[in-house]
Amino acid sequence: MGEQSAQAQEIGEWMRREDRLAGLLGMELEETAPGYCRVSMTVTENMLNAVGLTHGGATFSLADFAFAVASNSHGKVAVALSAQINFPAGSRLGDRLTATAREENRTGRTGLYSVEVKTGDDVLVGLFTGTVFRRPDSVSDWINGEQQ
Repeated sequence: MGEQSAQAQEIGEWMRREDRLAGLLGMELEETAPGYCRVSMTVTENMLNAVGLTHGGATFSLADFAFAVASNSHGKVAVALSAQINFPAGSRLGDRLTATAREENRTGRTGLYSVEVKTGDDVLVGLFTGTVFRRPDSVSDWINGEQQ
């Protein structure tokens, strides 16, 4: 594993430990690389809306966490400027959802990401896009407790 990949993995693992919502929803980090992240979770009863489908907020949260890890994986703190999601299909109780985030464009100050959320049957249930602002501070400073 190269130095950049090792750094991306360390950042992803730290974000998973520190992100309280990801923990609450049972998200599992599967793979992290520079500009890339794959994360999954299983739909539970607490994630269902009134008509028995996965609540859009749960699907959005999974996509948003993958987006966060992918955008921070280069080592500079990245914060969302905008994000949107489309729901081309629904998911249900027990479905295993996987969000795959990919970096589409990165400059010194911004980044553009796309995230696909699919069921275990490869059905697209969320298509997310997000833009980040890259701050000057380092993720490693947060990991080492030098930022608050």
